[in-house]
Amino acid sequence: MLTGALVAALLAAALGPSPVLPFFLLAAVAGLLLALVDRRCLRLPDPIVATFAALTIVPLATTQPHRIGPALGAGGLVLTAYLIVALLPGRGLGLGDVKLAAVLATALGFAGWPAVFVGLVVPHLINGPIGLVLLLTRRARPLPFGPALLVGALLAVTAT
Repeated sequence: MLTGALVAALLAAALGPSPVLPFFLLAAVAGLLLALVDRRCLRLPDPIVATFAALTIVPLATTQPHRIGPALGAGGLVLTAYLIVALLPGRGLGLGDVKLAAVLATALGFAGWPAVFVGLVVPHLINGPIGLVLLLTRRARPLPFGPALLVGALLAVTAT
């Protein structure tokens, strides 16, 4: 509950009285649910990812139609790169992570390439040290990537 209030406050402060704010607040609920499910089950359910996409990309495309091209370019680029990583041996990324990353990159693409960059780098800065500690302490286990992706997107929206 506190996390949801913090996310809502950050979004409200960053977006101000924007027509997309109500949609982003609803998307935050879907994002928090995705983070919770991924932490517990290592899954990012497609219906929730699709809801998140609809609540972010559709309002942005409606209010900023001139930015659709760059947004789709960012989403396509991230989809391709993450899919390649997911198909490498070692099960580093799941396909849910790939889909969520593509949705987030598309949404961030409306804000520009700096936002996409922040949204892609921050998750690795969050999960990288955690993964390293798990490896060094020989407690290697699957590490959910969805929550880090969502935090990275939130930071990109609020900081860029």
